[in-house]
Amino acid sequence: MTDVDRRTFLSSAAGTVAAMALVPNLNAFASYSLNAPLRVGVVGVGRQGREILGELTKLPDVSVSAMCDTDARRLSAGLRRASGAEGFDTVEAMLSSGKVDAVAVATSTHTHREVALKCFQAGVHVYLECPLAHTLEDCIAISEAARNAKGVVAAGLQGRANPVYQLARGFYKTDSVRDPVSMRAQHHRKTNWITPSNDAARREALNWKLDPSRANGLAGEWGTQQFDVFHWYTGKYPVKVFGSGSVRHWRDDRKVPDTIACTLMFDDGQTIHYDATLANSYGGTYEVLYGSNAAIKLGWSHGWMFKEADAPTQGWEVYANRQQFHNDEGITLIAGATKLAEQGKLKEGIGLPHPGVYYALEDWINAIANNGTPACSISEAARATAVGIAANRAVMNRDIVEIDFAGL
Repeated sequence: MTDVDRRTFLSSAAGTVAAMALVPNLNAFASYSLNAPLRVGVVGVGRQGREILGELTKLPDVSVSAMCDTDARRLSAGLRRASGAEGFDTVEAMLSSGKVDAVAVATSTHTHREVALKCFQAGVHVYLECPLAHTLEDCIAISEAARNAKGVVAAGLQGRANPVYQLARGFYKTDSVRDPVSMRAQHHRKTNWITPSNDAARREALNWKLDPSRANGLAGEWGTQQFDVFHWYTGKYPVKVFGSGSVRHWRDDRKVPDTIACTLMFDDGQTIHYDATLANSYGGTYEVLYGSNAAIKLGWSHGWMFKEADAPTQGWEVYANRQQFHNDEGITLIAGATKLAEQGKLKEGIGLPHPGVYYALEDWINAIANNGTPACSISEAARATAVGIAANRAVMNRDIVEIDFAGL
């Protein structure tokens, strides 16, 4: 699968005029052909597991045949969403049942190592949600075990399989952006991060994200996905990070900050400025890469390029769809623009029809069918997770932390 398809498309609105477009090959995602329906089991059917379950049911030649969760209520809710699937309360029972060819793991982060290693040993294909783990030790163990896995192993860092992000990366690699200046990202969502339960033991198990011994806070749980986008675009990794955080809204004796800010530093002086909060939703989730010719803003389902006034024109801009943002005008990055332009339906292609996890899962299934390589490897996920772990430590200590990639 290529990141982008570089093509020249023709617009016939007023004669025949050539213009260049950088377009991801969307057809490659659905080009797989399986000899028989792939039987997929889902381990962990909480919020993320249910989303994965829903997206798997959209994919051709895929059957959700089993699911596993140690929480009986969640397992029951998941089974209602997948007709014909069988439920299990242990991973071992599901793997030994003979009912799964592949497994999507969406359990809590601190349990990934135990579950993943059992799936690798069983020889099934594995999709492992990210962050990869909550400690560097677990990241190393998962990475080492994945190298010997018989099945196709994919990490759930969604940006790399996202068609809009693939398209934007094509522009980033050209002179359209030119000299890299800086990067920033945010994740804003107003939510208390609490799953209620009247049972104390169940409440503790469900709310692992608020336990510093089991999770890496906003920087690890949310930031890892976004840090990886910058790694993928630039081909390099930050070497240290400064962070700070505090509880600004949810004053319920939690030990994890609900609002954080980090500065990640590269050895060449570039920086990523990152902030996240559970207290305000304004602006949502996005990443921005600033260059001397343009800035690219990525919003997971959408993408835009903002050209500088002195940036050279390349010809295709006159045909591009544009959106106004206050005093700035953004060129909309549209997946499949060549085909849509030929049909006169360019504006209909704004935004993706599915959430990011759909494309990550589709990429995994495509790699299984074609004996290929998934968009995101476990080793890349381990490095992104290491950055998230370091960023969280910097936040908790309000200090500068060196990022450790040893063994990854």
